Amino acid sequence: MTRTLTVTPFDPVSASAAARLRVGQLLTDSHSFAFPEDPPLVPEREALGLTHLTPGEAMAHFVVWDGEEGTEALGWGSLDYSLTENLHAVHARLVVHPSKRRRGLGRDLARVLEGVARREGRRVVTFGTNDREPAGSILARLLGAEPALPMRVSQLDLARVSGDLLAAWTTRPDGDPYRLHLWERVPEEFLARTAEIMMVMNTAPRGDLDVEDWQIRPEMIRAWEAMGDESGTVRLLLAAEDTRTGELAGYTEIYWNPGRAPLAHQGATAVRPSQRGQGLGKWLKAEMLSHVRERCPGVQVIRTGNAHENAAMLGINVAMGFEPWGEFTEWQVRLGEKG
Repeated sequence: MTRTLTVTPFDPVSASAAARLRVGQLLTDSHSFAFPEDPPLVPEREALGLTHLTPGEAMAHFVVWDGEEGTEALGWGSLDYSLTENLHAVHARLVVHPSKRRRGLGRDLARVLEGVARREGRRVVTFGTNDREPAGSILARLLGAEPALPMRVSQLDLARVSGDLLAAWTTRPDGDPYRLHLWERVPEEFLARTAEIMMVMNTAPRGDLDVEDWQIRPEMIRAWEAMGDESGTVRLLLAAEDTRTGELAGYTEIYWNPGRAPLAHQGATAVRPSQRGQGLGKWLKAEMLSHVRERCPGVQVIRTGNAHENAAMLGINVAMGFEPWGEFTEWQVRLGEKG
């Protein structure tokens, strides 16, 4: 007799360490299947990440177990959503073990996640897929999702970066009023200013995504720093201060974990609209490379994603030497009235 597999609610915080680790192993196996050339994920770190929650947000997790909780996890899905803004939207993640696909588990998880979104009064569900794992986009279309924000994923080989280009980008004019600050933990005196400059990312292209501006609060930054400390992830943040006003004009950030040393991820890069056109973005990104080489031993490549319509940032990255690595698509499902 074929055993029925059911989608079960899962609370990572109250669950046993063994159950969390099984889900971490699922995420690790699925990632290795999709990206075999990448440094593998670490199951224990993925399990720990399930417990992380940003202030002002909620999450709902579900697992398909092969038997009782704590045995093999065949599928996992989650919704995260803000309790204070974008109250119409949720973001979903969904993973089915590569060896267990084509059994309807993805659709079963998606139906449960949709039910939670409806119960919370949300009308838009967003999620992302990478073209290196075609099953994601196949499921997205089966669910009636629309591709809302196509992105180019690019990778930079640090050994091939032009020294002349970096020298040109890091040369500033005489009397330049900007100075750089490098932080792993934002000093208290800059915390509010850092939250404010991070919100410049709201000016980045959103394609057709039905989402509103997000607010960044100091307590969120402190929570992200604590999560990074717990997982052993290094976050380097380089900020440009306008010394005439004390205002932060721009920033860039890199994420790196020594457990996956060859690969670093470029986070946000943003320059305040009123201070663009002065080479600050190029300066920040070029200066960051010297810090990455110094503080991230063993790093070989940096990976990043940019919306295709973000011509300015793509231009900087291409000039720096970033080459196409893949395609990432942010999808959305609009939940109509239940029929």
